[in-house]
This record gives sequence, C-alpha cells and structure tokens, in this order.
Amino acid sequence: MLELRHLRTLVTLREADSLVEASERLHLTQSALSHQLKDLEQRLGAPLFLRKTRPVQFTSAGLRLLRLADNVLPQIRQAERDLQRLAGGQAGRLHMAIECHSCFQWLMPTIDQFRNVWPEVEVDFASGHFFAPLPALARGELDLVITSDPQDISGLTYVPLFTYEAVLAISNQHPLGSRNFVEPGDLAGETLICYPVERDRLDIFSRFLDPAGIEPAAVRNAELTIMMMQLVASGRGVCCLPNWAITEYLQRGYVSARRLGRDGLFGTLYAAIREDMLEMPYMQDFLLTAKDISFATLEGVSARSPAQG
Repeated sequence: MLELRHLRTLVTLREADSLVEASERLHLTQSALSHQLKDLEQRLGAPLFLRKTRPVQFTSAGLRLLRLADNVLPQIRQAERDLQRLAGGQAGRLHMAIECHSCFQWLMPTIDQFRNVWPEVEVDFASGHFFAPLPALARGELDLVITSDPQDISGLTYVPLFTYEAVLAISNQHPLGSRNFVEPGDLAGETLICYPVERDRLDIFSRFLDPAGIEPAAVRNAELTIMMMQLVASGRGVCCLPNWAITEYLQRGYVSARRLGRDGLFGTLYAAIREDMLEMPYMQDFLLTAKDISFATLEGVSARSPAQG
C-alpha cells in the first residue's frame, strides 16, 4: 500500500509552502502530484492534509506517515550511500571555492554531514573572492565552485541549487520604508554597502543600477554580513543581499527590506563542477545533501524563479 515515493512526497510537501512548490521540487506537474496524493488517501481511507492551507497543515494520519518517513528515509539514504561506497568511488578529493559570502549558513552543516558519511574524501575549501575560481576549476585545481555567476567555460557544468530573491536592506527609519519597492533612481543619493568583489559580479550593479545608468552616491565595502547589517541599522548606507541571508535580522527587527523593482530581482545559486566529476557518487551525494539542507534551513528559497513559471 505504501511506497517510498509516497513518504518522500509527504516530506517534500512538509518542507514546501504549497503544492505548487512541492511539485517543482519533485519535478512533477501539480496535477500529477495531486493525483498521487489523492490516490494514496483513497488507499488509506483517510485524508492526509487540509486543502488550501499555507503552509500545509497535516491531519493525524498525515503526521503519522511523516513520523514513519523521518525514521525510514534516513536509513534508506544511508543504505544507498553504503552501497555506493561498496561499488567504488568512496575515496577522492572535494576541494571547493565559494563566491558567496553568505553561504556558510547552509554550507557548513552540509560539509559536516558529508564528512560523516564520506570520511575517505578529502574536503577543503577557500574563499573565491581573491582569485578566479571557475578557471581554476576547469584546470583541475578545484573540484566544485559555489557561484551565482555562471560562465561559459568548456568542460564545466552548472547544477542549480536554489533560487532566491535579492532585496535591499534599509534602516527601520529610512524614507524608502514607505515604499513597496525601490527603483534604480532611488539609490542615486545612497551609500551602497557591498562585499569586496568586482562590480560586475554584483547583481545590484549588473542587473539593476547599470542598465538604468544610475550610480550610487558612494560605495562602501564590508566583508561580513553582520558588519553590513550594523552599518545599515545605524543609517550609514543600504545593501543588497539574498532574502535568506537577512531573515534573522528582519525577524529581530534590526533592519527592514524592500523589493528591488516592481517584479523583484531574482538569482540562482549554482554548484559548478567539471563534467568528468559530475557522476562521482560522493559528488552526487554532496549535491543532494546541499539541496536538502538548503530547503530545510533557508527561508525564501525555491526550486526555480518566477520567470521560469
């Protein structure tokens, strides 16, 4: 009566905000997902969740199956990993660079879990802000690069991890707080606080200000997100960050955030990998673990951007 795909579907539905997002993560149409859930409910003779609730609210029967899934699926995943190691490819190297200052929030738990499962794989990483990591990846000096700026380099492939919205962080007293969204011209008189990377790698410039021919009054660099938030909170500037990177500061009321443009400014974070490494068992497991932890711990991320439908 029950299949593993049913348990995986219910877990995904719990992590997603809606049936639409759950169907995207499962790579199913919404109709196919609804049919699968309805078929399972008919087999069990009981509803599993309440329709038209967001986030999804589960019934007692649904909660019981989720408890089962939480017990069974990790054991299945561990067995699959063990079989992969037995089949070969259990040892190797995973040297990575990170082009995202805010990534440590989900990357460190991913690495910790990965090391526990693949102790024979040598893991090391470095910041990708002071050298060109993608060419280094192509030369074999690195094995994986976390980036939001893919480049057309022969031999590299880009695996999307998640899509996010970039927002403008402002002080709680900032005049732009009265607006639902900001336009490029609104930043002409502002000090823009940025990470210390090349201008053309910052979406706030390449995709928002530069196309409109707008230049901020000043640009100030800060290496850490918390430093940026302190400067913003004290009214010394504004900054553009992924929505998930400032969630805790918004929840604590330190700063406010506004959408960039009427339709928002969206980006996708990728894992760049050499094509010859993509099918390595430990690489596949790292990608799955990174996606699982990202969707489980970050608010405001999705499987694809609104522009993709």
